[in-house]
Amino acid sequence: MSPLRKLGFLTIGLFDGDDPGPGHESTLEIIQLGERLGFDSAWVRHRHLQYGISSPVAVLAAATQRTSRIELGTAVIPAGWENPLRLAEDLATVDILSGGRLNPGISVGPPMNWDRVRDALYPFTADVEDFSYERVSRLLSFIRGEKATDFSGAEGVVEVFSNRVEPYSPGLSSRMWYGGASLRSAQWAGENGMNFLTSSVIRAEESTDFAEIQRSQIRLFRSLNPTGRVSQGLVVIPTDSASASQRAKYLAYAEKRTPRTSSPQGPARMMFARDIVGTSEEIADALHAHAGFQEVDEVAFALPFSFDHDDYVQILTDMATRLGPALGWQPAA
Repeated sequence: MSPLRKLGFLTIGLFDGDDPGPGHESTLEIIQLGERLGFDSAWVRHRHLQYGISSPVAVLAAATQRTSRIELGTAVIPAGWENPLRLAEDLATVDILSGGRLNPGISVGPPMNWDRVRDALYPFTADVEDFSYERVSRLLSFIRGEKATDFSGAEGVVEVFSNRVEPYSPGLSSRMWYGGASLRSAQWAGENGMNFLTSSVIRAEESTDFAEIQRSQIRLFRSLNPTGRVSQGLVVIPTDSASASQRAKYLAYAEKRTPRTSSPQGPARMMFARDIVGTSEEIADALHAHAGFQEVDEVAFALPFSFDHDDYVQILTDMATRLGPALGWQPAA
């Protein structure tokens, strides 16, 4: 097995609805800490009508001004909530501000709780909105600088128009990721030249062995896009420097979530990976035995949703100083 080449982390960015500022500030501080510790990437989740980051592009725009090296990603932006042209403008703008460090992750499908949010989100067009892969195809075409309109040139005294989305960031198209959980999504990402994000949630299509399913999806993607990047996003919680109370909290968190990992959940037969809690040595042993992990050389480990800032500091520090090296990774300079 090759050494781990890139180590990243993913956070939901929780905040208090009555006082959201400190939560957003905590997220930015965690990203800054990640850069200081040598992480290769920091990723933010995307939540709507919840107490987690609803505008990851805006948060990452702020992060570009507090960091200089670490890659910044979204895992993932559900395209059903977005206008592809406007999203392309925002992504390109943040990529320019970051100096070419943005890694946008995208997914398709109807927005979560569609029947409850459709009238607020698309009051006049809900019945004709297209939530298929075509929505991401449109986004990719705009990111790649393809023609958006037939009009360009000067109009009036000072107005000058472009027929493509501006700003145009030439390298961004090579850093677009698809967040997939099925063989079909792995296939589509590979066929369309995207990178592939696979996480702790996948669809049980061929078996009920999470690691084997994940390996199958990764291999399918790579058969179609051999040079594309693949990142795995399991939940791992190293306890090397954790206090006794932190260890108890982490174990209770994982135990509460474990029942859902025993069998496929719901009509879509979604499988959830077990959270891995333990020393870095124990986690490294578990990952080396994981069929999905064996297929990748970069990860974006997901931080648990509901922990405190000090917990994240301890977890990230142990990841960078103990778990990463146990997996053959070296921190960035």
